[in-house]
Amino acid sequence: MTDAQPTLRTERLIIRPFQLADAPAVELLAGDARVAETTANIPHPYPEGMAEKWIATHPSTWAARTMVTFAMTVEDELVGAISLRPEMDHARAELGYWTGVPFWGRGVATEGAAAVIAFGFEKLQLNRIYAHHMTRNPASGRVMQKLGMTYEGCLREHSCRRGRIEDLALYGILRNDWQPGSPVR
Repeated sequence: MTDAQPTLRTERLIIRPFQLADAPAVELLAGDARVAETTANIPHPYPEGMAEKWIATHPSTWAARTMVTFAMTVEDELVGAISLRPEMDHARAELGYWTGVPFWGRGVATEGAAAVIAFGFEKLQLNRIYAHHMTRNPASGRVMQKLGMTYEGCLREHSCRRGRIEDLALYGILRNDWQPGSPVR
């Protein structure tokens, strides 16, 4: 594996490392209250300058193989972010993603996640990829189902987001369940 974080391509998306020039779009898209409301770590309001600081962490986390974060773009326009947080000692990684509101319902999260899952199994040699979503965000669960991920259970009252106790639905996919080049369901 080379030291440079790769760029992935799908039919519609270029999934590439973030650049500092992406910061204004990150602040605009991630700063939407509807995006922040259904993610574990995005604050609202989104602080000015936070996107630059976040993007600046990506090269070192990739080099350490503790996180790989990609910008999802369509025709050079940022539409969202997607990441894997590997735990190489256990051959597993957590998948996370967000999509800007103007791009909801267009299948970009599913398309991007399918490419990142393939990257995880093929290039990082992972055995398991898992993800979770707040149960009040069923759209994210539908993405996971389309990816062929299996519902593994509910983590009851597992998280607190903005003073609200949240149940999390847990999904996972194993290398043995995944087929290279298989179409997303």
